[in-house]
Amino acid sequence: MTATIDRPTGVLAALRRTPAPVRYLLGGVLVNQLGAFVQTFMVLYLVFRGFSAAQAGIAITAYSVGSVLGGLAGAELIHRIGPRATIATAMLGSAVVLTVVPLLSSSRLFGALLLALVLAGLSTQSYRPAAALLLSDLMPADIRVMGFSMMRIALNLGGALSPLIAAGLILLDWNLLFWFDAATALAYAVLARSFLPDVRTDRQSPDPARTGPRAAYAVLLRDGRYGLFLASVLIGTVIYVQYTIALPLKISAAGHSTDLYSAALVTSAIVLIVCELKVTAYVSRWPGYVAATAGTALMGVAAASYGLSGDSAVALVASTVVLVFGIMINGPTMFAYPATFPAPVKARYISAHQTTFGLGMAIGPLFGVAAWTTLGNGIWWLCGGLAQVAALFALLGMKPKGEAS
Repeated sequence: MTATIDRPTGVLAALRRTPAPVRYLLGGVLVNQLGAFVQTFMVLYLVFRGFSAAQAGIAITAYSVGSVLGGLAGAELIHRIGPRATIATAMLGSAVVLTVVPLLSSSRLFGALLLALVLAGLSTQSYRPAAALLLSDLMPADIRVMGFSMMRIALNLGGALSPLIAAGLILLDWNLLFWFDAATALAYAVLARSFLPDVRTDRQSPDPARTGPRAAYAVLLRDGRYGLFLASVLIGTVIYVQYTIALPLKISAAGHSTDLYSAALVTSAIVLIVCELKVTAYVSRWPGYVAATAGTALMGVAAASYGLSGDSAVALVASTVVLVFGIMINGPTMFAYPATFPAPVKARYISAHQTTFGLGMAIGPLFGVAAWTTLGNGIWWLCGGLAQVAALFALLGMKPKGEAS
C-alpha cells in the first residue's frame, strides 16, 4: 500500500476546484474550532470555580483520555452510520455534554464532571476521522494534500480567533465558554446534516471474512511500515506540543514577559495562515515521504535552535518560525497519507492516525514538564534528536517499497 504522488497545482486553481461539499465541511471545522475552549481554558475555569490545581489537572486528563478514545470510536461509527451521520452525531453529543458541564462544576459532583469531560473529549474527537474521510473521498486526488492543508488552516484560524472570543465571554460569565462551545458544535451538526453528502462508498472487502473490525485492525497491526509512520506522528506531535509547554517555561525562566510568548504565538499563526497553502502547493510536487522526512527533520532543527537561542527574544521568535515551516512542510502530507489506503481499511487507518495524534497531544504536556524539570534547556537537544528519529521513521514508513534510494 503506497501513497500516490499528487500532480502539482497552484493555490488558486486548487481553491477553484474544491467541491462545494468540501467548502461546507471546512466551514464547519472552522465554526466548531471557534468555540474549542475546553483544553485551553478548562484549568483556569475550574480554579476560578474553587477547584484545586490537582483536580483541574485530573479533569483535563479525563478530557484527553476521552479524546484518544474518540479517534477509535469515530472509525467504528463511520462503518456503521457513514461519515456525515458520524459528524452530526458527534457534534450533537458534544453540544449536549458541554451544555451541562457548568452545572456539574462543584466539588460534590467532581466524579460526574470527570465523566462528562471524558464524554466531551470522546464526542469532540470522534468527528475528526469522519471529516478526514469525507475530505479524502470528495477532494480530487491530485489536490488532496491541498485539501488537508485547507483543513489545517481552518483549524489554525479558529484556534487563533477563539482566545479573542473567549476573552470577551469571560468578562460576561465564565459559563458562557461552554455554552458557546456547545452552540458551535450544534451549528456544525446542523450544517453537516443539511449540506454534507451521505457518502457511502464501498468499505467492504470482497472477502466477507475480512470485513469485521477485528480483521480490519489485524491488517493494520500487521502493517509494520504504517506502524513506523504512526511512531513518527507520535514523536512529532510530542515535539510540536513543546512550543506551547516548554517554550513558555523557557521564556519565563529567561526573565521575559508573557508578551514575548504571545508574540511568538501570533507570529506562528500569521505565518501558518498566510503561507501554508503556498508552501503545500510547492511541496506537493515532492514524493510524500520526502515532504514528511524533510519537514520532521526541520522541526528537529528548530527545536535544537531553541536550545541555542539563549535569552534572545529575536532568536526565540525566529526558531518558532522555523518550527512552523517544518510543520507546513510535513503536516498536510502526513495528514493526507492515511487516506491513500484502500476503502475497506481506510477509515481505520485514518482513525489510527487521528488517535495517535491525539495521544501525542495528551502526553506531550506531561513529557514537556517532566523533561524541563529534569533537563532544563536540555529538553531542546532531546527534542532535536527525537525529531531526527521521527524523520527516519517517516522515511522508512512512507517510502514505497522497492523505490531506489
